[in-house]
Amino acid sequence: MPAVPAWPPKSAPRLFVETPLSEGQRVESEGGQAHYLGKVMRVAPGDAVVLCDDVTGEWLAQVAEVGKRAVVLEVERQLRAREDVPDFWLCAALLKKPNFDLVLEKATELGVGRVVPLVTRRCVADKLNPERARTIMVEAAEQCARTALPVLGETVKLDALLRDWPEGRVLFFADENGGEPVAEAFAAHKGPAALLVGPEGGFDEAERAAVRAHPAAVAISLGPRILRA
Repeated sequence: MPAVPAWPPKSAPRLFVETPLSEGQRVESEGGQAHYLGKVMRVAPGDAVVLCDDVTGEWLAQVAEVGKRAVVLEVERQLRAREDVPDFWLCAALLKKPNFDLVLEKATELGVGRVVPLVTRRCVADKLNPERARTIMVEAAEQCARTALPVLGETVKLDALLRDWPEGRVLFFADENGGEPVAEAFAAHKGPAALLVGPEGGFDEAERAAVRAHPAAVAISLGPRILRA
């Protein structure tokens, strides 16, 4: 007896949409998503597309119409509920554009709940295009089959981050001068947390002292080597 092919196939396109989804709903994809479906993936009526709305979860949809400027999808059934997202933030100093793009991509794939772009004294960049950053995060979530998007926080300076740090959230400080082994530190501190990582040149001495003096900070070591930003 021949094997029944998986449905939807693993090759089915995955897209995040802004509208909460429900069974029987018709969704019209336009712009970049329509181009991706129609010109890149070359979908045809009847093809499967997996949709996520970042609210209810993941849904199976079927292509109903393919036009020049829009692709109409009909939602069939829910595949997975929205995943639980750990209450874990990444506070990352801004880097040169390609490097920070990689930070956004990998943070999304690893399941971070919030990314906070940070400006420090040794940053070579001090601005971030939020729309471009969100696009990178959405595409990473689509690629890795995540059903929830991380939140992109506003870009802040280090002193403002420390001043307004929320009570009850541990701040793990990746300090090149050393600290607790990362596995032991994570195991010893449960609950809401964040990881603070620096720019290409690292934190300067005044910044390092300010972070270490913060009551929420726990200095950690990622090992004997200094990882490239």
